[in-house]
Amino acid sequence: MPGSAAPSAAQTLKNAITTGFVMLDRVAEFVEEVILGCTVLFLAGMLMVHVIGRQLLGTGVTGQVELTQMSLIIMTFSGLGYGVRKARHICMSAFYDQLRGLARKTALVSISLLTGALMFYFCIHAWDYVEAIQSRGRTSSALQIPLWIPYLVAPIGFALAGIQYWLTAIRNLISSDIYRSFNEKERYEEVDIDQI
Repeated sequence: MPGSAAPSAAQTLKNAITTGFVMLDRVAEFVEEVILGCTVLFLAGMLMVHVIGRQLLGTGVTGQVELTQMSLIIMTFSGLGYGVRKARHICMSAFYDQLRGLARKTALVSISLLTGALMFYFCIHAWDYVEAIQSRGRTSSALQIPLWIPYLVAPIGFALAGIQYWLTAIRNLISSDIYRSFNEKERYEEVDIDQI
């Protein structure tokens, strides 16, 4: 039966593609969580050592302000993709919330594709900035850490955010439901008008 084999092959291909996107999402999530987790732990540990050192020894961690600033830069840019993944990013949805059905899904796919492209555009420019900093040999003032090292997270963060936006678009194209991110279905809490 040639007719029954074709849907099976199409379904197998769809499953393989979906599995590939799920794996890409998991790898990106792992990278984001490792960067964020290590940076937060480093920052917390460094600040505790700094305070204890100042209280007990009269001197804190040398370059603590620089390390704090670099850690905040790393957390900000590596958190871009994580925020998109958890659908916790800022969205201007006044127009979008008025749409229903196919129009709503089309708007979400378009927004995701365009925002993802914008993130990749920012990634390219952030990479150029990192290269410029490296070529000039700029370092931090107290610790002489090459500044391109902490700033390298900017193009990585923009790329991870772009991947997440495009995964959101793909999820909405292959699914009948509406997803705000690759894993998060769109849902709104109903407001009880009697309580207002």
